[in-house]
Amino acid sequence: MSKVRAHLIISGRVQGVYYRVETRDRAAALGLTGWVRNMPDRSVEVVVEGSRDDVEKLIGWCRQGPPMAEVTDVSVTWENYTGEFNKFNIIF
Repeated sequence: MSKVRAHLIISGRVQGVYYRVETRDRAAALGLTGWVRNMPDRSVEVVVEGSRDDVEKLIGWCRQGPPMAEVTDVSVTWENYTGEFNKFNIIF
């Protein structure tokens, strides 16, 4: 099974609604690695690695997010897998 890496920028009402925490929990449940963080422009940035199917599942979840989120856009850039992460973290 090949591994992939995706870089996401999620826009909308995605800060202050537990987006990072729930993204981390979903990614961990899928066995994915990487990180999630808030950005100064009120978006959320995600870098995620794992199997393509599981990364696509996380991307699908990110398009809706947690119940209080109002996602308006998810920009996805596919990148080369690096294997540099050992778990999925929230970074500040």
